[in-house]
Amino acid sequence: MGLQGSGHRPRWACRLASGSATVALRAGLTRFQRQCRAGPGRMVLADSPSGLAADAGGARDWSASDGAALYGLDRWGEPYFGVGARGHVMVQPRGERGGSLDLVELVRELQGRDLSLPLLIRFDDILEDRLERLHGAFERAIAQYGYDGRYQGVFPVKCNQQRHVVEHLVDSGRRWHFGLEAGSKAELLIALSLLDDPQALLICNGYKDRRYIETAILARRLGRQPVVVLEQADEVERIIAASSSLGAAPFIGIRAKLSARSTGRWGSSVGERAKFGLSIPDLLATVERLRQADLLDDLRLLHFHIGSQINDIAVLKDALQEAGQIYAELTRLGAPMGFLDVGGGLGIDYDGSRTATAASTNYSLQNYANDVVATVRECCEPHGIRPPTLVSESGRAIASHFSVLVFDVLGASGRSNALPPPAEGEALILRNLRDTLAAIEAITSTGDPDGGGLDGDATGERPALERLQEAWNDALKFKEDALNAFRLGYLGLPERATAERLTWASCQAIARQLEALPAGTVIPQELQALPAALAGTYYANLSVFRSAPDTWAIDQLFPVLPIHRLDERPTRLGSFADLTCDSDGKIARFIDRGQVKPLLELHEPNAGEPYWIGLFLGGAYQEVMGNLHNLFGSTNAVHIRLAAGGGYHIDHVVRGDTNAEVLQAMEHDPDLLLERLRLASEQAIESGTLAISDARRLMAHLRASLEQTTYLEA
Repeated sequence: MGLQGSGHRPRWACRLASGSATVALRAGLTRFQRQCRAGPGRMVLADSPSGLAADAGGARDWSASDGAALYGLDRWGEPYFGVGARGHVMVQPRGERGGSLDLVELVRELQGRDLSLPLLIRFDDILEDRLERLHGAFERAIAQYGYDGRYQGVFPVKCNQQRHVVEHLVDSGRRWHFGLEAGSKAELLIALSLLDDPQALLICNGYKDRRYIETAILARRLGRQPVVVLEQADEVERIIAASSSLGAAPFIGIRAKLSARSTGRWGSSVGERAKFGLSIPDLLATVERLRQADLLDDLRLLHFHIGSQINDIAVLKDALQEAGQIYAELTRLGAPMGFLDVGGGLGIDYDGSRTATAASTNYSLQNYANDVVATVRECCEPHGIRPPTLVSESGRAIASHFSVLVFDVLGASGRSNALPPPAEGEALILRNLRDTLAAIEAITSTGDPDGGGLDGDATGERPALERLQEAWNDALKFKEDALNAFRLGYLGLPERATAERLTWASCQAIARQLEALPAGTVIPQELQALPAALAGTYYANLSVFRSAPDTWAIDQLFPVLPIHRLDERPTRLGSFADLTCDSDGKIARFIDRGQVKPLLELHEPNAGEPYWIGLFLGGAYQEVMGNLHNLFGSTNAVHIRLAAGGGYHIDHVVRGDTNAEVLQAMEHDPDLLLERLRLASEQAIESGTLAISDARRLMAHLRASLEQTTYLEA
């Protein structure tokens, strides 16, 4: 195009250290470029639904099904989440059995009940359905493989200790004698108070002192079935001493430290250097010590755990084979046994890719149950041992789906499209940028001025893609020149602002041209990052540290998407920044069919209308692991059940923390705080800097603030 020739650049600009200046648009875009999979230097437009790319000519309409495909709802959402014809997320709490709720309409109605966002919506029917699917899978596997035993699961309380959640699981699981697992004295107290089924198991894990063990022993006398699992070698002596003192013993389990290693995020937490479990020598020594203490008849359970969120089924098979042989050996040593606890680890498919990646699994629930049943049967049959009752602690698989966090977007960063008109005597750098933008727009509106189309033509003219690339390089260089001129005092602040606006306008013009390209078009490397360069930050009314701490702590991926407008083509890329004053308070990693992308396809917020985002599959661990960063407390929560004749019931409402409550959690007295401020206002009144009416207004605001939510209000 010749826009960068010597006739268009001021002589002094050539003397600047142009090669050393960092171009802001290029900084931070390499991460986005790594998402491209077409080899070095080139990118091919994917032939799949995208919010930022249209079909040939850009004419195809966007439908709700396109939105479902874009955000993966048709993969990770089944059978509980889908999209309706209006572009709203639909919730089917009972899966294929029928009954659905429009999530957007539900949020509107809950807001009408004074439940402000962010709002955690718990669908108790999903909890029941997860229990049914888990037990149904094991029942089918037991029937298929002729397994002479049964399945009896437990829920690990650590997964979600909320009272209504644990109560509902105990009530719903009663028909299967579904039990609980406790990992601390406090969790043991919860389990003892709620678990009144004498046939349900109470698995006691974690570190144990004398009181913990004695509580479990007394609970057995109460008619419960506590199983104290030995996880450290020194615990056996405490069990022996407590049993001798009380004249009774608990049911005893042993956790084996398997050599089998897991994969994924928690792969390093197991194996020979695992935090919990007995090595084989310690296990044998424990058996002999129990025999000496006349407690071997109380050894009933073998436990193992190979990590949370097992993503590869092959890992589980190896562990089951090892554990099955250990179980057989324990029976040979004289322990009555009867139960094999395969621990937790049953994973869920966060991204819908069905792959052995950290955010997915390469197996189904039925596949998991089949392998557990078949492998244990194969280990017991050669030894003539009756197969044990199978136990699992599948907390993530039970609780993840049942809650949805809905939060509102407060605003989004963006750049103004308005360009100031050329000023008389405008600097040559700015005129160069205006010429570059005009040349780009000419290609966009008319094709290549020299006669070639976007892909060139048979006459051999230079393709317009090449010209767009050259123009973008020119725009970046002129912007760099403007920055250097500003640093040296040759340009003022208004001129620098104009240079930046012209550069972004050039970026937008090229991006619009690229959107219209047909699928399969090869894009030059210099143009690949333009969509990321135009990305915005969406400011979210939530605290990541409170409501989704695993996204920050361990880079956990959760499905995140708008719960409405899915029938509209998204036109922007963006990430989310939360309310905390912390640079880590963001969500900037999103699911992408087995991959991870740093930006999410989003819509331009409409003035005066809410833009609601849902975070899904976060029902396990997120609530109980959240913290009070910046004193943002718990959100409002509501428990929803489908009604028999349609619609829904609100079973429980749990109000989020107020400002007064989070202050008290940090040992600040709200009354003392108010009194200090009242005294300060009296002093200001006396000094004449504060009117009495304003002091009254200030104190009223402070009192009201103490009783309000910690989150922003409309």
